[in-house]
Amino acid sequence: MTSPRAAAEQEAWAAYRRLQLRVDTLIARDLERESGLSMADYDVLAALVALFDPDHCIRVGQLTARMDWAHSRLSRQLGRMERRGLISREACELDGRGDDVVLTAAGRRAHDEATPAHLASVHRHFARPLSRDQLLALTGIEQSVRRERDGDPPH
Repeated sequence: MTSPRAAAEQEAWAAYRRLQLRVDTLIARDLERESGLSMADYDVLAALVALFDPDHCIRVGQLTARMDWAHSRLSRQLGRMERRGLISREACELDGRGDDVVLTAAGRRAHDEATPAHLASVHRHFARPLSRDQLLALTGIEQSVRRERDGDPPH
């Protein structure tokens, strides 16, 4: 016999997966139609924009950690994006060690042009049906799971 807690866990997990898969599909479809970017393209571009600091190189490892992707997945994605001129990989001029992932002008333009459509799609397919309290609760849930995963004590 399944305990009430175990049943609730399974129900919550199934609901989360249905929501994630459906919303991701809808947002990815909108993004592709409006900008020609895949969701993976946009995620990498957004991470590069967020990490940009003219005084520091952006290493593949740093980007991998930021995105929580496997190194091999990110490396393949960067290769596809490099062939399309959205990013480049160059020797880090600041310390001469390793490769720096550089957002090209075309990549920055693609990110900036796609962002309004991405934000509108997130609002339409995810945020609009939720109350402010539901949005805050979801944020709290993500923080609790992340703290547990990262070994930080709950607050």
